Amino acid sequence: MRTVPGPTDHVVVVGAGLSGLACALHLLGAGRRVTLVERDAGPGGRAGRVRLGGYRVDTGPTVLTMPHLADEAFAAVGDRLDRHVELVALHPAYRAGFADGTRLDVHTDGEAMEAEVRRFAGPAEAAGYRRLREWLERLYRAQMRRFIDTNFDSPFQLVHSDLARLAALGGFGRLDGRIGRFLSDDRLRRVFSFQALYAGVAPARALAAYAVIAYMDTVAGVWFPKGGMHALPRAMADAAAGAGAELRWSAEVSALERASGRVRAVRLASGERIPCDAVVLTCELSTAHRLLGRAPRRPVPLRHSPSAVVLHAGTDRTWPHLAHHTLSFGAAWERTFDELTRSGALMSDPSLLITRPTAHDASLAPPGRHLHYVLAPCPNTAVGPSAAAWRDLGPRYRDSLVAELERRGLDGFADSVEEELLVTPLDWTAQGHAAGSPFSVSHTFAQTGPFRPRNLVRGLDNVVLAGCGTTPGVGVPTVLISGKLAAARVTGGARRRSPVSRPRPAVQERPTAPTGAGAHDPS
Repeated sequence: MRTVPGPTDHVVVVGAGLSGLACALHLLGAGRRVTLVERDAGPGGRAGRVRLGGYRVDTGPTVLTMPHLADEAFAAVGDRLDRHVELVALHPAYRAGFADGTRLDVHTDGEAMEAEVRRFAGPAEAAGYRRLREWLERLYRAQMRRFIDTNFDSPFQLVHSDLARLAALGGFGRLDGRIGRFLSDDRLRRVFSFQALYAGVAPARALAAYAVIAYMDTVAGVWFPKGGMHALPRAMADAAAGAGAELRWSAEVSALERASGRVRAVRLASGERIPCDAVVLTCELSTAHRLLGRAPRRPVPLRHSPSAVVLHAGTDRTWPHLAHHTLSFGAAWERTFDELTRSGALMSDPSLLITRPTAHDASLAPPGRHLHYVLAPCPNTAVGPSAAAWRDLGPRYRDSLVAELERRGLDGFADSVEEELLVTPLDWTAQGHAAGSPFSVSHTFAQTGPFRPRNLVRGLDNVVLAGCGTTPGVGVPTVLISGKLAAARVTGGARRRSPVSRPRPAVQERPTAPTGAGAHDPS
């Protein structure tokens, strides 16, 4: 593995999102002095927090899987995740609702899910689910060591026995077709293939290897941090500070001072100069390229994942059929992905993710009130409407989205809203996300593994990249790994690999029966 040559005693980490925080903790654990600089007033990055009246709203990811990867970062400094954050295991992980009116609870416990599939679609599909689960577990074991939790220096690193194992498992076939070998019910196939949207590729065109995301969602477990997802980056920042990191908030980087092929200092917009031995850039990939003065040459331009419209709604009521996470599928499927990734049209029959965090933490809303997060995928600005077009389009789309929610059983939703925040590609663009997408560079074959933008920078010996735009990719688990991989580039020492079998973190297990139940917020 190539590493940063020369001195690396003092490292400046730019960006306090999950990858930057994970990187800082692993660097601290390896004995480095760390200065963490963040342009916002507090940690989180994409996993931020805003206040809407008395509501505390997570602005980024709402689904937490593989929490042992976060615990690994805490362990680097002799700390533990459960000392800072109370995790609740979600049962079910999701509730899926379909256009025909049927519903399915998605359990990560094998026996519970097999029974639910039998009730929903019969014994043949239940047997198919059991075979699918075994395949997902084998696929995960084949990929984690060599293809996800690894620093690539060359495509030749793919030539390994695990590559043959992955090929034998059908990992280089198409995701939709591979899932179809186990399940014939179209509704069930959606539950185990919609995750391809996270990778920015339609299931019919995505590699079957991306089913590893379905493993994380439907086998490894889904968790909720009390206090919301933002509780995780806040806890990581606290642990980093406790381990000696210098945390600099509201500190935007304006330039990198270079000499003799190395960055010698980081300059802030305030004019302050921070000398350093190495730099880790965890900001948006396009921002990193601007600071570096150039983007690496690629045979074809980078392609970005679809974007999303998110409606955050504080309401005076909730609806009993909603779980903590509810997938509301439209009747269309292949057409939906064509609209999102090719034609650039808004979904004519949308599939939605509805998250209700107050199901497990009523303190996120005023007494007797509820918080709902509605995510509708949409084309990015390179394929669909421009960022500017969303100024007029956004309010109209919000109204159509609310009407669709009411058609799908959320009666009175429009009248229930007391506080709301609508986020569109216009807002993602204003935050610096390329193509107006918070999901960064898509996971096409040419942008995966050793072909993804690498975390080392040509021409500068002591600069490393981390975050969803570089290896290994998009998603909370992968950005945590990204931070660890970036730290390993700096330290060059032996590091613990992510365990292939998932340990159960110390959490409070609770049932998910529904309960009755901006400015940056540092709480």
